Amino acid sequence: MKIIIIAAGSSTRLGKEIKDVPKGLLKINDKSIIEIQLDLFKKNQLFDITIITGPDKQKFELKNVNYIHDNEFQNHDVLGSLMASKSIMNDDILISYSDIVFDENILQSMLDYKGDIGIAVDLNWEKKYVTRTQHPKSEADNVLMENNKILKIKKNITEYNPKQNLGEFIGLMKLSKSGTKIFIEKFNYLIKSHEGKFHDAPSIKKAYLTDMLQELIDSGIVVEPIIINGKWYEIDTLQDLQLARKKTKDF
Repeated sequence: MKIIIIAAGSSTRLGKEIKDVPKGLLKINDKSIIEIQLDLFKKNQLFDITIITGPDKQKFELKNVNYIHDNEFQNHDVLGSLMASKSIMNDDILISYSDIVFDENILQSMLDYKGDIGIAVDLNWEKKYVTRTQHPKSEADNVLMENNKILKIKKNITEYNPKQNLGEFIGLMKLSKSGTKIFIEKFNYLIKSHEGKFHDAPSIKKAYLTDMLQELIDSGIVVEPIIINGKWYEIDTLQDLQLARKKTKDF
């Protein structure tokens, strides 16, 4: 099992808190977001860890991890940054965004998943947005499901029927070795052949991970929900950071 942490992006919402610090290196109490992740991975005997860096790569000085620098971080988004690591994607892979913290229950759910392509979904997602006034729930990456099958993944899904469930993709994805091959082959095909808008992105080069997941679903490739029950926090605003500093003391 390999771990890939995508830390090649930048954020404008955290203002002075992130002016000189990559978001994944922001401190939540005495440890950075990524350090909290690393501690959890290593506690669970996961040691093959790669961090994908973008701007300020020199500020990543974490020990006993591998680094891949995304030289094109200015020209693409999350999907392109992930694909900067495709040369090492030859095994079971757990992919994590660098702006989330999560507990061991959630990690165990990911490790227990035996399918090819699975994403972590929180069905109790709306509760988190009661206090997230700087990050409204309309910006959540919603996952629309019916009979445990993902139909749609995008922001601000507001229309669905009583037979369907709506959750939030929290930024964790697991690929089997076969799933990794499917994902990379599809990306390689699209990057050569697709022109114009790509789902909610202006182009395949500017695509988010969620755009690629929707493409897989539309192509008939199964992307399964991994329903999580545990504590997790996304740090996208100063308000999120302050809340995480209060709430993660019992992680």
